[in-house]
Amino acid sequence: MTTVIGYARVSKADGSQVHDLQRDALVAAGVDPGHIYEDAASGRRDDRPGLEACLKALRIGDTLAVWKLDRLGRDLRHLVNLVGDLTKRNVGLKVLSGEGASIDTTTANGRLVFAIFAGLAEFERELISERTKAGLAAARARGRRGGRPFKMTPAKLRLAQAAMGNPETCVADLCVELGITRQTLYRHVTPKGAIRPDGEKLLARTGRRA
Repeated sequence: MTTVIGYARVSKADGSQVHDLQRDALVAAGVDPGHIYEDAASGRRDDRPGLEACLKALRIGDTLAVWKLDRLGRDLRHLVNLVGDLTKRNVGLKVLSGEGASIDTTTANGRLVFAIFAGLAEFERELISERTKAGLAAARARGRRGGRPFKMTPAKLRLAQAAMGNPETCVADLCVELGITRQTLYRHVTPKGAIRPDGEKLLARTGRRA
């Protein structure tokens, strides 16, 4: 036996917003009040316990119903991935109103509309990738290197060498002082202060060999 399970969300948890409108729409669409899951949190947040519980409750052949599309996904990419997961589980999605009201993945037309959404999400990913590559290429052309800065620097490496050579050095305090993790420290120097291969690479990269 299949079930229609509803999900409702308001953006504020201070009581200034209520779920009544969404809940009434879901019940009118045939959702049992006991099968409605709710959240009071921004759609941008990852930690939405109501949504997590709702997704866990869905079984093969069930349908997830939402009042509007923006009640469900953080953004287009998250929405496409979420519905993709539902599709793999043979769970449908039905949007009751708003711009996404034509989405009902239990029907052929609804699946076609969602396929268009999925295509737009893929287009968005490609654009972001192209812009990132173009930005890195432009930075390299101007002598700048892209990516995250290295936490270990030649200066920090020299300090780490000297400190690790002292038996009284507290490794935890040294890591805090240098702003690095213990793993980063030991990846570059040995417990006695000798330079490891990663340390050699760092110095070679900056032209400051031991």
